[in-house]
Amino acid sequence: MKYTTLPNTDIKVSKINLGTMTFGEQNTEAEAHQQLDYAVENGVNFIDTAEMYSVPAREETFGSSERIIGTWLKKTGNREKIVLGSKIAGPNPNFGYMRDTNDFSAASIQYALENSLQRLQTDYLDLYQLHWPERKTNYFGQLGFKEQDDSWEDNVNEVLLALDRFVKEGKIKHIGLSNETPWGIMRFLEESKQYNLPRIKTVQNPYSLLNRTYEVGNAEVSYRENVGLLAYSPMGFGVLSGKYLNGSSAPNSRINLFPQYSRYSSEQCMKATQMYQDIAKNNGLTLAQMALAYVNQKPFVTSTIIGATTLEQLKENIDSINVSLSEEILTTIDGVHAVISNPAP
Repeated sequence: MKYTTLPNTDIKVSKINLGTMTFGEQNTEAEAHQQLDYAVENGVNFIDTAEMYSVPAREETFGSSERIIGTWLKKTGNREKIVLGSKIAGPNPNFGYMRDTNDFSAASIQYALENSLQRLQTDYLDLYQLHWPERKTNYFGQLGFKEQDDSWEDNVNEVLLALDRFVKEGKIKHIGLSNETPWGIMRFLEESKQYNLPRIKTVQNPYSLLNRTYEVGNAEVSYRENVGLLAYSPMGFGVLSGKYLNGSSAPNSRINLFPQYSRYSSEQCMKATQMYQDIAKNNGLTLAQMALAYVNQKPFVTSTIIGATTLEQLKENIDSINVSLSEEILTTIDGVHAVISNPAP
């Protein structure tokens, strides 16, 4: 395993982060515990979850991923061995079962955090993130920003003050954002600097061969402000394994189970994926190895969030840390990107 540090901290984190959104939906508790055991045995010390997981979010499985991690922590006593991150969900009219108000008010943050801690059976989180913005902006597949009616009023100071309380109480060590834009990240950084409030350490956004939109504006923010990317969906919901090209995907594969998640399965995505698979094959790599190695090598990426439903997939994903792509391969990849840019925004 390779390691880095959480930006502006002395916390060592693995360059591979174990994502857990399948725990409680596609993976049973026993299977999830096996994944956690295997990941830790192979050097992974960074684990990501969220109050709304598993995915797809629904009332019957709400909080299941956190609960499963919690039982594993209790069974193994591994809490001090791992860096644990979770997230508070942003506004969504369908999430009324989570709490009375789906916002980032002080009351919502307190309720969400305390319930996450209880499910996780821990006293603190190393990283607590805002899962998506309260304001209307471009995320979750929206490439361009569109002006639209928005009742949001700038409450960044109030949000940071609420988080600051829990940092001082020791329930949160560090904070981060997710599904954010350059404006959003800079707005939080500006407020924390002006009022000496907790500083954003990371942003969790999508980044893969099929979605390099992070490079447009956020990558410069990462570089100049030292805010690390926690790259999610580096495999494009499994599309970048190549299994949907050759018909080898199982009926219980994610896109087959949940066809509503079509972000990575458009005709352009499949065309680009075929071109990337050809590059991988010509260089003696699997497409999954190449796709993950590409993300791992980016200097603005603090950690790559992988997800798997089988131990075989998990092993291949973790082993990608040992793959290094040559400049020639990177140049060839850029050639595909120039022809089909960001087919899955």
